[in-house]
Amino acid sequence: MKSKYSALAKHIHIALVAGAVVLAPATFAAQDSDKAKKEDSKELETIMVTAQKRVQNTKEVPISIATLGGEKFDAIFSGGDDIQALAIKVPGLFAESSNGRAAPRFYIRGLGNTDFDLAASQPVSIIMDDVVMENVVLKSFPLFDVESLEVIRGPQGTLFGRNTTAGMLKFNTVRPRQDTDGYAKIGVGSFGTFNLEGAAGGGITDELSARVSVLSQNRQNYIDNAATGKKDFTGGFAENAYRTQFLYESGNVHALLNLHGRYLDGTSSIFRANVFTKGSNELNQNFDREKVWYNEGDGNFQKYQNNGASLKLDIDLAGGMTFTSITAKENAHGRGKGDIDGGTPTGPGTIPFQAVTEDQLQDLEQLTQELRLASDTSGPLDWQVGAFYFDSSFGVKSIDGFFGATTVYHENTSWAVFGQSTYSLTDRWDVTGGVRYTHDQKGFSVGDQNVDGFALVIGAAQIQDYDPIDVSDGQVSWELSSNYRVTDDASVYGRVAHGFRAQSIQGRDLAFEGNPSVADSETIDSIELGGKADVLDNTMRLNAAVFYYTINDIQLSAIGGTSQGNALLNADKGTGYGFETDFDWRALDNLTLGAGFSYNHTELQDANLKVATCGSGMCTPTDPLDAQGRAYVDGNPFPQAPKTILTLNARYDIPVKTGEIYFYGDIAFQGETNLFLYESKEFNVDSSKEAGLRMGYLNYDNNFEVALFGRNITNEENVKGAIDFNNLTGFVNEPRVIGLEIKKNFY
Repeated sequence: MKSKYSALAKHIHIALVAGAVVLAPATFAAQDSDKAKKEDSKELETIMVTAQKRVQNTKEVPISIATLGGEKFDAIFSGGDDIQALAIKVPGLFAESSNGRAAPRFYIRGLGNTDFDLAASQPVSIIMDDVVMENVVLKSFPLFDVESLEVIRGPQGTLFGRNTTAGMLKFNTVRPRQDTDGYAKIGVGSFGTFNLEGAAGGGITDELSARVSVLSQNRQNYIDNAATGKKDFTGGFAENAYRTQFLYESGNVHALLNLHGRYLDGTSSIFRANVFTKGSNELNQNFDREKVWYNEGDGNFQKYQNNGASLKLDIDLAGGMTFTSITAKENAHGRGKGDIDGGTPTGPGTIPFQAVTEDQLQDLEQLTQELRLASDTSGPLDWQVGAFYFDSSFGVKSIDGFFGATTVYHENTSWAVFGQSTYSLTDRWDVTGGVRYTHDQKGFSVGDQNVDGFALVIGAAQIQDYDPIDVSDGQVSWELSSNYRVTDDASVYGRVAHGFRAQSIQGRDLAFEGNPSVADSETIDSIELGGKADVLDNTMRLNAAVFYYTINDIQLSAIGGTSQGNALLNADKGTGYGFETDFDWRALDNLTLGAGFSYNHTELQDANLKVATCGSGMCTPTDPLDAQGRAYVDGNPFPQAPKTILTLNARYDIPVKTGEIYFYGDIAFQGETNLFLYESKEFNVDSSKEAGLRMGYLNYDNNFEVALFGRNITNEENVKGAIDFNNLTGFVNEPRVIGLEIKKNFY
């Protein structure tokens, strides 16, 4: 298989020249070299989280939380990957997408949603700087200048609302401060990868500070089109984003204004036809990382743009209380087109019919408002009460090469009131309870249909009238938990929680002469027991949790089949149980080790539930079938739910006169994973792995870093998903990227 590293040497030269400029004396404030020097103590840093909308030591929080930040976070994204790179980097967390970089799907403890439409609802919430990102396009906002990530497992409906039945990812970016600081980072790599990231901030006045952060990720096209003979046909991207923040602090008033935007000119997911052989889930000889057989799709393009603004206002009131208001507005639009069948009639294997689809997100507007009143935390009782409002509207236009164009419109309004309180029974024993009532209303209507489709011309389709759909539901979420500090360095906890995911509407099947579908609300009951401890003189941190949950009326998406369908349905019940554990250990002054493991057993429970299998008839279902060939899925695992995830990482450094030389490596393993609701011999993953390596030099005196990095260093070809409607199409992970990165910090 050919390799395309021709631009690598050129970009390394560019980076070295740019790095020389970056490392030159700057106009920033004088550098404080002590800030960059390594701590003498072997003790691990205290982890602070905001999972309960307060800043707390993670050992005080009765929830299973994994945190990721700093060097570990930066290493994962050094090759220019998007948010999906977090998949299997944290125990219990998985992510994938059949919509390129624009619409990721997340799963926690096996629970997620495989719906590929731009209107898809998910049970994993993404919170960025205290603002919920509900639509799948908003969830894909690029990650840069991030302070920390909190992966919060289990239902979080009390403080964060509906659609958090699986958990959430909470991103906290670096905020402005009075001290002048910043950084500049340049990276180059395989396939013409060129990444630029930086931030600068400081005080403008004694009361006002600001910070500007930017990101530019770029990769050249590197995949050839064997059908047309075009070299470097697809596979590249240009992702640009910014964030500007202003922080005003005066007396008892704190106001943070956040302005941000993103511009993506990239590639839709790379579908490859017939890369499985019937009866096997192994990639066959038709698979080639750097080749496709496309005769449709207009270059497989993807173009999205979104921007937003939020204002967080904190006012300290008399009696130690704090009033918080968070107002946010998000907007997005864009489109992407792909050769969905993944090939041509002359390409590998059999393609019974051609399929090309363009999806457009039109005029997405999301408005959120949260009001919260919280007590201080100095006494035995602390509490917070609040209200939340959510309003969203957008259109989705699907253009199929045969049926034509169909536009549908979605509206969603939701409001909630909530309260949570923690009471310290003793100095070591806390009890927390919370409740939230949420009312959610969704509307759906149909716009233009089959504007110029060939199916309409020949009479294979017709314009139909559909009445608008309006559904609503009101539900109570609650939780009760207790945390007991066995010692100053160890705690155990228990938690029970009830949450719900609001009803969903899916209208994509209208584009293919189908009907819209509606799924009723699902509810989850979860129980969790865990422990957290710092041991060995605070050089090792241990976390562990066991869980069991039951979901009534679990929402599912029946994907694919002969009609390339995407229909919502409810199963009677779904259950999941398992555990997750992780540790970080500073074994030596210059050696740190880390590991994590999760086990998830999930099961659908509905004796009468059956779904269509592959539309081509080329796959081999292993479930019982009815007379029409539909599969009974009772007892099957949830789709895209890895049974096991194992992560390992290590860092070793060698002190030198001006700093250190370090080596950092990480590897992640994914266990058995079923791709669809039904089980077959082809559409599943037995196991997969990805590894990264980073070797660098840190200069403490001048606050700069130079590093060589590699992501997916063994160039694993891991199946991430499949399309089952007219052949054995699959898509895989990102290729190996090797490169150089230079970073300069300013203080």
